[in-house]
Amino acid sequence: MNKRLPVLLLTAPSMIILLGVFLLPMLLMFLLSFENAQESFSFENYLLFVQDPFYVEILWRTIRVSLWTVLTTLVLAFPVAMYMAQATGKMRGIITMLILAPHLISVVIRNFGWVVVLGEGGWINQMLLSLGIIDEPLRLLYNELGVVIGLTDSFIAYMVLAIATSLYAIDPSLSKAASILGASRVRTFFTVTLPLCVPGIFAGVTLVFSLSMSAFVTPALMGGTSVKVLPVIAYEQIMSTLNWPLGAALAFLLLGSTILLVSAFTKIVETKRYKEVFAS
Repeated sequence: MNKRLPVLLLTAPSMIILLGVFLLPMLLMFLLSFENAQESFSFENYLLFVQDPFYVEILWRTIRVSLWTVLTTLVLAFPVAMYMAQATGKMRGIITMLILAPHLISVVIRNFGWVVVLGEGGWINQMLLSLGIIDEPLRLLYNELGVVIGLTDSFIAYMVLAIATSLYAIDPSLSKAASILGASRVRTFFTVTLPLCVPGIFAGVTLVFSLSMSAFVTPALMGGTSVKVLPVIAYEQIMSTLNWPLGAALAFLLLGSTILLVSAFTKIVETKRYKEVFAS
């Protein structure tokens, strides 16, 4: 006990802050989610979610947008991470700075910048119209595509850095050995590089998916009223209709769904079933 006392004293302030500003409010919100209009204990809010197809569709849309964001960030981030792993230390620092620099700007400002770029009068539509590729402006905003673009911009840095960190740990001599044994670059990538960087991919996928599921600002600004996701619906229930119990229930259903999906993905990675894909 005497050996543990210094550790307990050092961690006590942070634990007290965590308990006061996170755990207790979460517990109070959880208890509030079981209240009904008569302020009595009830499962009414959770049953409403299950019975109403509107909320089920909102949850599925939230998951779908998050999965598309994960896929998009993974495809765009992997080449950048590969280049960083092969670059010199100075170049790595420059690329890391370029990746992190946009995050020094508020996400609201970045999203409004995308509104200017992707709008019907934005430079993308104007360029396509001037080249004669399209006859009328494309609808790139206030739909799921616009939300995925905004979320990809917000979270791609997490994917790049997670994968790059994993690639740094791979011994370059492994690729050289595979090449000496007659393996092509493609085969070397799929049999050596990709399996060894799975931990980094797993970390990036988990981060991006969790952040996308809970994102509020980007779906609200770039999805508008056309793309409603669960965080936006929970916010509206609490702040607009003042239905705190239903909003709290939606928030915890979102939390539970995220934990369930991440846990299932973690289980697949832990059991190393992905190796069957590489082996085939």
